[in-house]
Amino acid sequence: MFAKLRDEIAHYSTKPHLLSTGADGRAHAVAASTSWDGDQLLISAGKRSLANVAARKLVSVLWVPTVAGGYSLIVDGEGVVRGSGDNAHIAVRITRAVLHRPGVPATPNAGTCDSDCRPLFG
Repeated sequence: MFAKLRDEIAHYSTKPHLLSTGADGRAHAVAASTSWDGDQLLISAGKRSLANVAARKLVSVLWVPTVAGGYSLIVDGEGVVRGSGDNAHIAVRITRAVLHRPGVPATPNAGTCDSDCRPLFG
């Protein structure tokens, strides 16, 4: 299940963006480095992102398309802060992953997405 997601991530040449939610309900987006620990995605994070995840565990990780007309990769999950100080990072238990781009669905009425979506997980 995660092998397909790992393969897709390998196609992206840019760092993803971690999206967390602040105390005021606003999204906080930052470029981040990722790695794997088993089936969890590990994300480097700054103090604000760490504080956001410690208080509100739902996060998304977004890879933007590397070519015009390409798919964005959106990974949703539940984050947990691991470590402390300079060794702190976020471990994400992935609950959903989808390739997404605006446009006409490849298979009309195939799901809940009105754009061209390809679910990978969840």
